[in-house]
Amino acid sequence: MDNPIVDHATANPPTAGAPLSDIWASAEWETLRRHRDEMASVHLRDLFAADPGRADRFTGTVGDLVVDWSRQRVTDRTMDLLVALAGRAGVAERIKAMLSGEPVNATEGRAVLHTALRAGPDSAAPAGSAAEARRELERTAALADEIRLGRRLGATGRPMTTVVNLGIGGSDLGPKMAYEALAAYRHDHIRCRFASNADGADLATALSGLNPAETLFVVSSKSFTTVETLTNAATARAWVTAALGEAAVADHFAAATADPEAAVAFGIDPAAVLRLWDWVGGRFSLSSAASAALMIAIGPERFSEMLAGFRAVDEHLADQPLADNVPVRLGLLAVWNRNFWGFGTRAVLPYSRHLRGLPAYLQQLDMESNGKQVRLDGSPVSGQTGPVVWGGAGTDGQHSFHQWLHQGTDIAPADFIVFAEPDSDLAANSGLDRSDLDRHHDLLVANCLAQAKALAFGSGDNGTADGSGGGSDPHGHCEGNRPSTVIMAPRLTPSVLGQITALYEHQAAVQGAVWGINSFDQPGVELGKRLAGPIADELASPDPPELTHDPATNALIRHYRGLRSRPC
Repeated sequence: MDNPIVDHATANPPTAGAPLSDIWASAEWETLRRHRDEMASVHLRDLFAADPGRADRFTGTVGDLVVDWSRQRVTDRTMDLLVALAGRAGVAERIKAMLSGEPVNATEGRAVLHTALRAGPDSAAPAGSAAEARRELERTAALADEIRLGRRLGATGRPMTTVVNLGIGGSDLGPKMAYEALAAYRHDHIRCRFASNADGADLATALSGLNPAETLFVVSSKSFTTVETLTNAATARAWVTAALGEAAVADHFAAATADPEAAVAFGIDPAAVLRLWDWVGGRFSLSSAASAALMIAIGPERFSEMLAGFRAVDEHLADQPLADNVPVRLGLLAVWNRNFWGFGTRAVLPYSRHLRGLPAYLQQLDMESNGKQVRLDGSPVSGQTGPVVWGGAGTDGQHSFHQWLHQGTDIAPADFIVFAEPDSDLAANSGLDRSDLDRHHDLLVANCLAQAKALAFGSGDNGTADGSGGGSDPHGHCEGNRPSTVIMAPRLTPSVLGQITALYEHQAAVQGAVWGINSFDQPGVELGKRLAGPIADELASPDPPELTHDPATNALIRHYRGLRSRPC
């Protein structure tokens, strides 16, 4: 597929290592800053009153998603200026470079090719990478089918009834989110559990009530050195071998990793070692073999539908010019809100119980990608980068943190995600009448739309929805003018889940491209890992170690060792 998006750029980005122009010092940035000052006193009520066609014009479609950003504090001029900023920052070229396999992860010298994981035959993804990804997904599908059909048996000849995913970060949050989201599509007799935390309670909870003879573990670690994952894997291995013997490891473990030799050395059957690559970051790996547990749960056919949903948004990203590109627009709106309005957080509000894991997944995706303070050339950024991402599902949040959203002294732009149909498994699995569930769903959607309306237009002094009231109760007054985007789809299907996920993946990349940062490394994560190793040794040492840390850390190590030495 071609990349006409680049035909609409207005500037060329520097190559890796070359000096970067400071986007914060550009003429385009200054023009936007002045425009924001002009917009400061404009209320969303005024924008809608002056422009009856606003809702239609500020709504776009990508795949099955209807994306309405009309409640953002923008005009046509705002959007034109943001596109000009994207041109100055070289967003289009950055997208092209990512899709074509250039080493856009400059600090690690790696390509960023999560789009190759779901690429079709005519994709712009490098042919070799896409072919590798397809071959590995075929291997994953074969393993999934063997387990789903009861052909791959445990050491005692019994089929697997539980798959426990051992991973952390993207190797946990993505598959776990998708497993919850696609509850309607799960295998009738195989369930998944997830353990990620170094806290032993996490693994103990995951193993509670399980039969080792019917349990398969998937160790998902790109490096096969991730401390939390390998600690959990070693404990799980001991749990299996205590019950079934050492030879059972090959029957009860699989792995997804970029280091197959390490997985085989652990005792895993080479046929059950699935390949990852260094050109896919963990937070972008949902469409890879890192989701083997998910594929076992929903089946290869449904997994392929999810990949097709990813691909639909990937192709939109590649094919559409900046001005018509939905993920680009959303990424630019995120920059607008963060840098020009100073909004430091962003709320993600799925009106679906099954999508309750999405905010945590997007928290990693966005904050690990764009929580950076230096640019690609190593120079410090001149402004703010990634916001805090948080949220919660449905009407529960309305009775929790929505009060803050409506009347708090800070403003958090909000993304509402809602579906026209309830999940298809609800009536069949609960015994409830479909008409009752439809009534529930109408109420759910009504609440979603009402929240978006209230955030935008406020209450007025007397609580009227259009803000026209003339009362004087300051406690009941909601000013409104708080921005939000509504994403609506027909139903939560595998394809739609892939579309939503890709939409957010590409928004994160667009923001990073504007800021000139590397959205694809995570050195801050690595720092904590390096520091934890020596401390762990000192905590576990039978003899008091010589402590060489800072005074506060040394004191806490001594406190910990003293408390642990006391009899329970």
